[in-house]
Amino acid sequence: MESRPANGDSDPNSNPVTNSVGPPSALTYLDPHYWDERFSSEEHYEWFKDYSHFQHLIKSNITTSSSVLELGCGNSQLCDELYKDGIVDITCIDLSSVAVEKMQTRLLSKGYKEIKVVQADMLDLPFDTECFDVVIEKGTMDVLFVDAGDPWNPREETVSKVMATLDGVHRVLKPDGIFISITFGQPHFRRPLFMDPKFNWSMEYNTFGDGFHYFFYILRKGNRHIEEKEEPEKHQNPPINMYQDELEGEDYLFRTSIDAEEN
Repeated sequence: MESRPANGDSDPNSNPVTNSVGPPSALTYLDPHYWDERFSSEEHYEWFKDYSHFQHLIKSNITTSSSVLELGCGNSQLCDELYKDGIVDITCIDLSSVAVEKMQTRLLSKGYKEIKVVQADMLDLPFDTECFDVVIEKGTMDVLFVDAGDPWNPREETVSKVMATLDGVHRVLKPDGIFISITFGQPHFRRPLFMDPKFNWSMEYNTFGDGFHYFFYILRKGNRHIEEKEEPEKHQNPPINMYQDELEGEDYLFRTSIDAEEN
């Protein structure tokens, strides 16, 4: 999401929300004013678990010399964690001017002056062609699917926005760059979009999480093979066996919306 809400200071793996369990409807996530208001009062929230849960996957795919673009930084600390792991050439974007201003202030207070934060729309990336080694998003694209309708046959407007995002990502990636997407979206729903014939990247994924799985997709530009197929694979849904922090957190609210549409 081009956003994130506020974390407490207790268990680092918990995800409490300070103001509420979430918006009255998942469709609220599509309203830019909602995020401005939310960021005005919230300091930190991590959608889909914190960095420690997928750090090993990041380290396997990003080097300290990589130039990285983060889509929808919100008030996540993903860029902070990447920086602490030695990845300093980072550009973060968010649609919310409130999120951008607060992120800039926070990073400067920590001395992370190399990280750039820019107000921008992921549907229309304002960057040169082939200028990043890595583009990463964590929950940001999931917002585009809250009004998708049938997940097997999403609305035309949803597909248009998703493809605009993917077009931009593919364009700004260097010839051997990678796109990392951290999401609830299961492979049988994401593959037809990720593997559209216009893109020359390959697709692989890993999972992480305690109670149910989140997906860590890796799309490698210039690495697609002719024999790769676009049709969805057989896939069993991850077990829903959640811990208390997942039941109380907003991730679960969003997951339930997706599951309801699947059924």
